[in-house]
Amino acid sequence: MLITRILTALVLLPVMLGALFGLGEAGWAAFTLLITLLGLWEWGRMFAYRPWQHVLLLGTALALAAWVWLATPMIGTSLHAGVLALWFVLAPLWLARRWVLKNRLAAAVLGLALLMPTWLAFLDWRPNADAAWQLLALMALVWLADTAAYFSGKAFGRHKLAPAISPGKSWEGVAGAVVAVTLYTLWIRQSGLFDIEMSLPCWLLIGWGLTAVSIVGDLLESWFKRAAGIKDSSQLLPGHGGVLDRIDSLIAVLSVASAARYFAGV
Repeated sequence: MLITRILTALVLLPVMLGALFGLGEAGWAAFTLLITLLGLWEWGRMFAYRPWQHVLLLGTALALAAWVWLATPMIGTSLHAGVLALWFVLAPLWLARRWVLKNRLAAAVLGLALLMPTWLAFLDWRPNADAAWQLLALMALVWLADTAAYFSGKAFGRHKLAPAISPGKSWEGVAGAVVAVTLYTLWIRQSGLFDIEMSLPCWLLIGWGLTAVSIVGDLLESWFKRAAGIKDSSQLLPGHGGVLDRIDSLIAVLSVASAARYFAGV
């Protein structure tokens, strides 16, 4: 399994980096929309959608994407406010109450609310190839937090974070992620990659906040899979599960980061 995971990653990483740095605006939009649609297809799989329901969900996503692509301005205040409410109010409540979503229409609305802002965030953070490094830095924060949590949890994990949702995660893993992101945030601040004048405490609060959001995103997808009685969102990525299994934290972090930047006016 480990070899399969590594081989798949060796294929996926060059594809992602090639698209991130090599595609034009339209190509990047199409590439990230494909990722979004695959995630929505897996979302429908969790709720046992019938074929026509899958088609309706993906068709709705395409219609929304076309409308957004043509709309000016592309993203509005109400959408960003909704994103923040979703991740800072609804998602924590959902995890605390462990609600089970059975209505397929409500599931479709929630799936679109989770994934379409992620597609918009992909476009927002990478309007052209010159801005690709900032988006890569955001994605790297998620990957670093996830990797540090995994290895620190394996080495020191004793206290379960959310045993009813994801038994493998521990508070020691969270601590490892926080330490890794703290060091990464200090490096990002010194790198000058983000042209933002902020004090060190503000930088650290942002890094820690995005780490928390990343964990919530991971746990939320884990809960939906557990409620659906499945281990992986699909088998599209050998050794890794599905697309949602790989972007669950990114869904939360990119959407929240985009909304935060919008309201901060930077």
